[in-house]
Amino acid sequence: MVSTASSSAAVPPARTLSVPGKPPLALRVWGAKPRGGVVPLVLHFHGGAFISGDLDSGACLAELLASSGAVVASLAYPLAPAHRFPDAVEAGYTTLEWLFKQRTRLAGTGAPLFVAGEEAGGNIAAAVAMMVRDRAHPPLAGQILVAPMLDPCGATPSLRQTMGESTGCKWMDGWQQYLRGPMDAEHPYAVPCRAQRLAGLPPALILTGGDDPMRDEALAYADRLREAGIAVHSGLLPPTTGWPESLSEQPAGECPCAIEVRGHVRAFLQAATPPPS
Repeated sequence: MVSTASSSAAVPPARTLSVPGKPPLALRVWGAKPRGGVVPLVLHFHGGAFISGDLDSGACLAELLASSGAVVASLAYPLAPAHRFPDAVEAGYTTLEWLFKQRTRLAGTGAPLFVAGEEAGGNIAAAVAMMVRDRAHPPLAGQILVAPMLDPCGATPSLRQTMGESTGCKWMDGWQQYLRGPMDAEHPYAVPCRAQRLAGLPPALILTGGDDPMRDEALAYADRLREAGIAVHSGLLPPTTGWPESLSEQPAGECPCAIEVRGHVRAFLQAATPPPS
């Protein structure tokens, strides 16, 4: 049985692993397998508008996920513009396959696999979930998307409200450097919110805040998943999250929504039924 009983315990110091490849991919692993037990294993992608961010800036959400009762492997995926779409998604899928083979050692026998991410990392997590569905491996128990960056059009009311009179937008700049050209914007792995087929995806937890510029696209994606018959747990947190910037600027213990995030994640990890291995 999968346990999440350690969700209020302190997270052990993170350790670093490498996923074989050319070049190898760096993973920072948070949490530990309980003696004789099993916990969920989560592959986490940091934010940074596809063009910045690292394992340090992703530590806040990674530690929140780990303190909710999971072992979390945070990936230093290749960044644009040196590595445009689909490099980060392919790196994520390769890492998930490797974690599936390592799950007994890292999280216990039969540990269920999840993907998670914030901002651009939420986009990559959603894309990897689609790739897993299309390639029919490895079995994925769920996806956790926090303030996900899903829509390159930049015309949602929540984004316009955040930007005000500003003519520059770091998220739009990130999209321009991530996509190779206009045709990429039609690819479901690049822009999950525009995917024509959503059936068959794993259950989703989608969290956003009242002050999150990606709020509207996150909620719209949650609605589309529900319409496709996907089990979706979504939460709109109070308008004081500071997301997505606050997720990369402060420790997990100082996140103003840490309690709410842990509550949502803990419930989702417990409710998502792992598919058979």
